[in-house]
Amino acid sequence: MDANGTKSHQNHLLEALTAEDFARIESQLEFVELPLGKVLYESGDKMSHIYFPTTAIISLLYIMENGGTAEIGIAGNNGLIGMALYMGGETTSSRAVVQSAGGAVRMTAADLRVEFARGGLFQNLLLRYTQSLMTQISQTAVCNRLHSIQQQLCRWLLINHDQLASDKLVMTHDLIANMLGVRREGVTQAAGTLQEMGIIKYSRGTITMLDRKALESVACECYQVVSTEYDRLLGEYLRTNLPDRIAPNFASVRQRTVKEKAFT
Repeated sequence: MDANGTKSHQNHLLEALTAEDFARIESQLEFVELPLGKVLYESGDKMSHIYFPTTAIISLLYIMENGGTAEIGIAGNNGLIGMALYMGGETTSSRAVVQSAGGAVRMTAADLRVEFARGGLFQNLLLRYTQSLMTQISQTAVCNRLHSIQQQLCRWLLINHDQLASDKLVMTHDLIANMLGVRREGVTQAAGTLQEMGIIKYSRGTITMLDRKALESVACECYQVVSTEYDRLLGEYLRTNLPDRIAPNFASVRQRTVKEKAFT
């Protein structure tokens, strides 16, 4: 959300940089259009870029030996994809796949490491986000183990809604079941209950949020734990009314647009 309570179409971490910090890295950034299903990296892949989603939502999936998958984290315009690049590694054990098509800003691994090594605000933001993502991953594991499919679905919908520029999410029950690591029938039943309660509407692969407050009221505590920790770690940096905070101009970045192909 921006200072006026409306949803931003930029990446919040990059928006939190000072004008001076953003100007230093602006020429190293390029805008990419990410289609649904695009795999940014597989488990064990050497990462070439770090991604800062703007309108895209990226899912982090853990892949089992038998091919089964479960989502361990979500990153949208409040975060990034590729933290292994600044945490001392080049690979990770998870897969990053686009679950909601949209845009992102990316930076090469080499440029990222140079900027991260400078320290300062950029490094601080990335480390704080990493801690918040660790909380999300941990809470997801607890939720998947202890809570019902309906509670898991509520948490998942709330986290995704935070990243969306609208109240609509294009997602089938099959894909949601794959993300949660549960049976499709369980998702269909849970979504049907929420629809009967007037909280969401599901039609032709599109979920529309009708009553967010009601969704929060029937969700387990897991969403609030993740949201509160993110705000504790990063809230003070995301206030757009700070004296040295000038919203970065992404116009020149968007001129360097790369259109990625799906499933490559």
